[in-house]
Amino acid sequence: MATINTTYLGGLRTEATHIQSGTTILTDAPVDNKGKGEAFSPTDLLAEALASCILTTMGIAADTHGIDINNTTAEVTKIMAPNPRRVAEVVVALKFPKTYSEKEVKILEHAATTCPVAVSLHPDVKKTIDFGW
Repeated sequence: MATINTTYLGGLRTEATHIQSGTTILTDAPVDNKGKGEAFSPTDLLAEALASCILTTMGIAADTHGIDINNTTAEVTKIMAPNPRRVAEVVVALKFPKTYSEKEVKILEHAATTCPVAVSLHPDVKKTIDFGW
């Protein structure tokens, strides 16, 4: 059974609908690739997927171990490469609301680096996670 239905709307724009929730996301080609840049590009979503997965997986580990990571943020930078045009690197800079013990840091770092998106991306895509400890 499908998880998402995506429709090409024309003008290098798509609309994706999450079937279970009905939530929609628009994508637009970026300005540097013939688009308007009025929404996330597909490669922006790839980069954001890594950040959300890192935060979600750390959240699961945090809940399991009684660690408060509420209000942790991630700033995401996507670096493209040419020929073929592709995502070469995703940089995720995390900002935590407090400091953590050495044990908590180890738990959080392990969760982040083993999240499903991180381990699903091709090894040629560099994943740089700055924990800012």
